[in-house]
Amino acid sequence: MIKESIDIKVDYKKAGLSGEGCAPMLDCYYSTLTEEIGRKKHRAVIICPGGGYDFLSEREAEPIAFRFLGAGIAAFVLRYSVYKKKFPTDLLECAAAVKYVRENAVRFDIDPDKIIVGGFSAGGHLAASMANFWKSTTVTETLGCTAEDIRVNGSILGYPVITSEKEYTHEGSILNLIGDDKNKELREFVSLEDRVSPDTPPTFIWHCADDGCVRVENSLRYMLALSANGVSYEAHIYEYGGHGLALCDDTTATNEGHYQPVAAHWAQAAIDWSLRL
Repeated sequence: MIKESIDIKVDYKKAGLSGEGCAPMLDCYYSTLTEEIGRKKHRAVIICPGGGYDFLSEREAEPIAFRFLGAGIAAFVLRYSVYKKKFPTDLLECAAAVKYVRENAVRFDIDPDKIIVGGFSAGGHLAASMANFWKSTTVTETLGCTAEDIRVNGSILGYPVITSEKEYTHEGSILNLIGDDKNKELREFVSLEDRVSPDTPPTFIWHCADDGCVRVENSLRYMLALSANGVSYEAHIYEYGGHGLALCDDTTATNEGHYQPVAAHWAQAAIDWSLRL
């Protein structure tokens, strides 16, 4: 295995953003290329940890990368900017990460047409944003690239924040993202169940029915939008488990509630889905 960390470069001012305090990084985990094994053109997953757009959860970072890498999927952890970094700051950083991974496909020994973006909680919102806004001219013009340069081929969403509707949303994540609750237009724009289109890539999504932090309606609404737009998806709604489970086992558990053997099924299911993509 090889690990390296690179700085993600974004010209925030092109998008009318200050970029103050932004220093995104991409941790890259990929297999050592050996003559005996040869090139495999692995799939790749770019992981966006959760944390309410306030911090980045380490439980949803490197341990997730190791699980996918162990299955032959190159893994990249995006350490995007957090805490009141107004949209589309993080979207630009995620798009720049996709662009970097695709441009370096040969070095990482990955298939440039098999790049998946994944995320948990607020990181799930970022991953779903990337899945739906990859054709945005704001993004492509800021990064100086084409939409195909930043197109993602699939998304994996774990207990994601999707909607901005106050009855069902995770309010802290949305306020960190839009900066001002009075900005109703932006608030509506980042409600991702309304941004799904036929250009949204295939999706794997999982959630627990009893999630008291990010309600399961976030995933249910997204699933309905995917279905309405003819986008293929695999979904797993587990009976119980709550929120913030990461791998649901001793690998990432920090309290008794994080041990959820039934929901732990998600990781292998997501890997299997990725390998079929």
